[in-house]
Amino acid sequence: MKQPESGNISLVAMAGVGLAIVLCLGVARVGAAAALKARADTAADAAALAGADSLAIGRSRADATRAARAAAADNGARLVSCSCAGESVEVEVAIGRARAHARAEVDARNEARGMRIGRG
Repeated sequence: MKQPESGNISLVAMAGVGLAIVLCLGVARVGAAAALKARADTAADAAALAGADSLAIGRSRADATRAARAAAADNGARLVSCSCAGESVEVEVAIGRARAHARAEVDARNEARGMRIGRG
């Protein structure tokens, strides 16, 4: 008489559940990292545009840097660097381990115009 083999099925099912849990955790981590990067991109765009806007209305580079820092903070980020050269502002911000770069320029009509640079 043969012994029932239902115990083997339980082990395979448990392994499948364990694998599913590990995969779900991995997907959640990747999703959280993507969301953090998107927040950093938004903060960098806002900071660069705030700095360029400050330059467009005739304020100093120091004022532009303060405006960029404030815009980054309003978006939950920390301003890592800000370079104001002529009529352009280039910033790098960080939120946690996510970093983002953006640049904005003042156009001929003295309006701030932004663009994202890099993916770092």
